[in-house]
Amino acid sequence: MRAARHQGTDMTKLSRALWIGATALGLMSCQAAPPTVVEMPAAPPAPVVATVETPAPQPVAAIPPHPGEVVYKQNCAACHDNPAGTRAPTKDTLKEMSLQFLNFALTEGKMKAQGASLSAEQRGQLVNYLIGAKVTTDTWTTAMMCGPDRLPVDLTGGATISHFGFDQNNTRALTAAQAGLTKAQLSKMELAWSIGFPDATGMRAQGAVVGKNVFVPVADVGAMYAFDVSVPDKPCLQWVYNTPGGAPLRTSPAFGVVDGVPLLVFSGQDTTVHAVDARTGKAVWTKHVGTYSYSTTTGTPTILKDRVIVPVAQFEIVFAGQNKVTCCNNHGYVLSLDPKTGEQQWRYDTMPEATLTRDRGDGQPLMGPSGAPIWNSPVVDEKRNLVYFATGESNSPPAHKNTDAVIAIDLKTGKEKWSYHATRSDIYNIGCDLNPDPKLLNCTKAPETVFRDVDFGASVILGTQSNGKQLVYAGQKSGSVWAFDPDTGKVVWRKPLGTGGALGGVHWGIAFHNNTVFAPISNVGVPIKGEWEGDPTIKPGLYALDAKTGKIKWQYNPELPPGTPAPPPGYPQHPVAMSTAPMVIDGVVIAATLDGTIHALDEATGKLLWKQATAKDYTTLNGVPGKGGAIDAASLYAANGLLITNSGYGSFGQKPGNVILAFKPAN
Repeated sequence: MRAARHQGTDMTKLSRALWIGATALGLMSCQAAPPTVVEMPAAPPAPVVATVETPAPQPVAAIPPHPGEVVYKQNCAACHDNPAGTRAPTKDTLKEMSLQFLNFALTEGKMKAQGASLSAEQRGQLVNYLIGAKVTTDTWTTAMMCGPDRLPVDLTGGATISHFGFDQNNTRALTAAQAGLTKAQLSKMELAWSIGFPDATGMRAQGAVVGKNVFVPVADVGAMYAFDVSVPDKPCLQWVYNTPGGAPLRTSPAFGVVDGVPLLVFSGQDTTVHAVDARTGKAVWTKHVGTYSYSTTTGTPTILKDRVIVPVAQFEIVFAGQNKVTCCNNHGYVLSLDPKTGEQQWRYDTMPEATLTRDRGDGQPLMGPSGAPIWNSPVVDEKRNLVYFATGESNSPPAHKNTDAVIAIDLKTGKEKWSYHATRSDIYNIGCDLNPDPKLLNCTKAPETVFRDVDFGASVILGTQSNGKQLVYAGQKSGSVWAFDPDTGKVVWRKPLGTGGALGGVHWGIAFHNNTVFAPISNVGVPIKGEWEGDPTIKPGLYALDAKTGKIKWQYNPELPPGTPAPPPGYPQHPVAMSTAPMVIDGVVIAATLDGTIHALDEATGKLLWKQATAKDYTTLNGVPGKGGAIDAASLYAANGLLITNSGYGSFGQKPGNVILAFKPAN
């Protein structure tokens, strides 16, 4: 009986399952009841087999792709799905950006050429595909505003960081008193706070520091923030300056006092220069300084009593390899503006206007000369009445002498005093190569070009040695560090640390202190006859060079984690590559690797004193979800006992992020 009961129960389950399945397939009426099975005291009857016809497969309607996905694949994927080769942000990085930033990029920014080929509806579909209906809010700023006692901006104590290089000579060195940090304290630091910024993916600019105030721009957001850090553990917000139309910012701010007005001057991707009253965050004036189709500003301006020096770059290199673009007519220049009004006083052009050089082969013109963008922040030498800066590559033949060059011009007139052409015939556009596809008609072939893209991205330094002698120091993406006589431009010494490449060599900056030049190397490159013959001891890292001779005093080379795949030739080894500009505080050199790690080294020996990884998630002080990433561009500085860094740089396939981090002495 026990066995029979079990069998009957199983049959009941089977019958019900068949009935439910048949009903679900529409083979039985929904009013039919499941068949009843009667339990018998004797042996169970023979099993009843239910026959159910298998229905024919029904076609499933395909879900159509998002219309913006089609736009992306046709117009964007070639670059953004190949960040290593094109230097474009990845698709995942695009998804973290704001509506404001993407709209600007497609209408006025770097993607305006691609955006112009799309209808307004297609641009909307593309943005919706990437970020959905995301809306950026700044409600956190209200909650973080200072109380009445700290809300007024107090500039007492003067500026400790007033330029890209902290001082007018670009040394990137601070005393213990200026930073509020000693060597002993820098040997053991801990996180004091983190502040996150909604929808930011690239934290590229350092702050200006005046008294106990930090003025810092966030590029993606198009805003400048004034923070009071008089209480190191509890910064608060004093004002926010938003750019008209939300145009992204790009440079770090400069600080100076003009006729009693404390000015912050900085500029954006749209080449608008902003002069803002540091006390109130109100604009004193704005000035659009772009001339060419791809003009932009990256280098920090310099504020003097009677002028503001503004370097201007251009990014024609990004698009000029395409046949649909008429190549090439952009070049870099330097402006002197009236600090009270923004009116132009003089303009220095790195080369004459481009003219027709030849037919490119299809009846369309090839224009030249072009290139020489000025990515870096000039040094003003008021004693010699000179302005020093350096330039980038050519974009079309002929390769002008002021490309890949270090240049000095007259401060009062803008007339060229001297120029040194460091790398000749460096004609370069993204999408081309040394021997390009013949179908790419704007691409220059060897031997007319060496095709290296080894511009001077790093700002030059006017360094004073202990004997009083001054030299101009420059770091190049070729991997070479140079020293020049400031009066004549004569080369005093050159030290090759590899051959660099598009993202290699010295990328964003060098530092100078105590008869030493500190040069970070992102990528060593490959040997080139007559330039660098190869040396296995030269690796990515930081190099301390004797400022008088260029001889290596010491080198610090972080080890690549085991199993890390080798990058393509010419590209940095991200976990150990050093790209951001370093700094020196009280005998400690602070540098960072592209994996987001800060390294504090003894200035005299290169010994590691402290390091800190930053590429992780943060619970931020202002409640905005925080994410750290790569440390690049101009990220490292200090204020009132805090070591400050940006973390997150979504360009070149690197890890994006949205935080500013402050570290304090541990205990």
